[in-house]
Amino acid sequence: MSKTMFDEFQPVSAKQWKQKIQVDLKGKDYNETLVWKTPEGVDVKPFYTYEDCSNPLTIDTQAKNWKICQPVFVNDAEKSNQKAQSLLESGVDSIYFILPSAQIEVETLVQKLPADTTLHFKLEFLSEVFIEHLLKHLSHKNVFIEVDVIGHLTKTGNWFNSLKQDHKILENLLSGSHPQSTLLNVQSQLYQNAGATIVQQLAYTLAHANEYLNHYHHLLNPNQPAISFNIAVGSNYFFEIAKLRALRLLYSALADEYGLHQNCHILASPSKRNKTLYDYNTNLLRTTSECMSAILGGANTVLNLPYDVFYKKSHAFSERIARNQLLILKHESYFNAVNNPASGAYYIESLTHDLAEKALALFKDIEASGGFLKQLKEGIIQRKIKESAQKEQEAFQSGKLVLLGTNKHPNPKDKMKNELELYPFIKQRSEKTLIEPIIETRLSEKTEQERLKTE
Repeated sequence: MSKTMFDEFQPVSAKQWKQKIQVDLKGKDYNETLVWKTPEGVDVKPFYTYEDCSNPLTIDTQAKNWKICQPVFVNDAEKSNQKAQSLLESGVDSIYFILPSAQIEVETLVQKLPADTTLHFKLEFLSEVFIEHLLKHLSHKNVFIEVDVIGHLTKTGNWFNSLKQDHKILENLLSGSHPQSTLLNVQSQLYQNAGATIVQQLAYTLAHANEYLNHYHHLLNPNQPAISFNIAVGSNYFFEIAKLRALRLLYSALADEYGLHQNCHILASPSKRNKTLYDYNTNLLRTTSECMSAILGGANTVLNLPYDVFYKKSHAFSERIARNQLLILKHESYFNAVNNPASGAYYIESLTHDLAEKALALFKDIEASGGFLKQLKEGIIQRKIKESAQKEQEAFQSGKLVLLGTNKHPNPKDKMKNELELYPFIKQRSEKTLIEPIIETRLSEKTEQERLKTE
């Protein structure tokens, strides 16, 4: 019956749609009126058809199984363990431990945590002895020890110890037998938070990962995911969905070249770049949209940011709100009902292909010029990100890029001077560094500083 009904309608080609649109434009230029170019150099058309996806992409995101993650900063192992257990009872199914020192009692920290809990460990130091000790006390199915010595270099300008010593520690760790653990990690959220375009984020993330795979592929288990990525998700909804899909596509191709498992683990969190001090409740809308992009793009784990994370010390209320945003998406909005929700969407498929293609071209340029570390040392990566960030900043200052409550419809009655528990702006560093560090910067910082002066 349905076949008979659809047979009554003749197929309409993209050319016919375009002709109809041009008639409706009444002489206006189609490209100038309806096609817009993004900072990534992608031409976005007003409509997409099956003709734009003649070769559908095969990207299995397994979106049904995404995890709700919440961070726990570890000062006291026993209290942090109790907090982790409380979070698991509240609906969280992944814990992100942030460890500031190697003095933490590992046994106490992980006791009584269910074996099926996904655990992430972000170490603010590098210690082979501590990591080996940590791994011995973990019987959990999924463990991610986020060892990213290059990420430390990009963020601080220095190695933990030195290039040679850091890589020797990493080589020793990878030589051990840790079948349930992923040690290699790429902290690529820095690139988004510093103002890189989506194409730059993808290319730099891939080049960053390639530095590790090129050196250590012979030590990695070809049957296990070799690497995990930490990604920041911005507010460009469909582009961010395509970004995560493009990353999976690009990494799969790269891993295949090394004979490694073509899947990877992606932990996604909202960007800091578009978060604002004034009208801070708008941050809730931004983080919700960004978490949705992360889920639909196929992130394995989503870690939400509290709306006041950059100016308030950690507190139960905003942490609960951040957790509830994800619980609502997962259990009330059915964002865990479909494995590949973006597959077959002509627009997203086309964006994924375009972003992957442009990022691959940039990646090849980086490798042809000596690789990611060489370009970091020469300051090329830093300069390119600064240029992109400056263009975005100019768009914000001119009002072309809108942050509601800050550069459009600001509430003059908002007062924030007495609300600041943390310094919310760029901190000037005076220490000597090997390379110029890549600095995270929020778009609204200058505007906020000017407003604070006049309160």
